[in-house]
Amino acid sequence: MTTPAHPHLRYLPEQVVLLGPNATEEQLTRNAHGQLVLSIPGEAEPTAVQPVVAFALTAPRQSISLVDNRGKERGYIEHLDQLPPACKAAVEQALALREFIPTITAITAVDSFSTPSIWHIETDRGSTELRLQSEDDIRKLGDEGKTLRITDKNSLQYQIPDIEALPKASRKLLIRFI
Repeated sequence: MTTPAHPHLRYLPEQVVLLGPNATEEQLTRNAHGQLVLSIPGEAEPTAVQPVVAFALTAPRQSISLVDNRGKERGYIEHLDQLPPACKAAVEQALALREFIPTITAITAVDSFSTPSIWHIETDRGSTELRLQSEDDIRKLGDEGKTLRITDKNSLQYQIPDIEALPKASRKLLIRFI
C-alpha cells in the first residue's frame, strides 16, 4: 500500500488496495463480461468489484470504495481524476451502470406554478413527466447551486448538472420553483 495523501487514510486496512496516479490498466479494468475487476496483489484471479461513492451528492468523484460481491471493501480511490485515463474510464462506466439518474435537458411544460405540479420534461433518456410534491424536492448541489437534484412523487431522481445549460424557456419555468 502506498502512503496516502490524506492522514485520514492511515486507517485504511492493509488488504485494501489504494489506487491513485500510479495505478495501471492491469490493476483496474473491465473484463470480457463488462464487469469492473481489480487485481489484488497475492491473489491469482482479479476480483469483480462495484464502485461505491461515499459522498455521491457533494463529492461524486472522491472517496470511492471498490467492494466485492460480498460487500467487502477491496480497493479505494481517493480522487477519480487522479487515475490514469483507462482506469478512470472503467470506473466511470461502472458508475454509470450503477446509478440511474436521468439528466433533464429541457422542461417543456408545467401544469401549475404551485405544488403539487406535473412537469413535462425532456431527459437524456427521452420524454417523460414528473410529479413534484413540494419545492423541497428540488435540492441545490455544489457551492454555486447551479446543479439540481429533483425527486418526484415516486422517489425517482432527476438531475440538472447546470441550470445555465437549459434552454431559456426551461429556465423561466424552473425559476418559479427555486
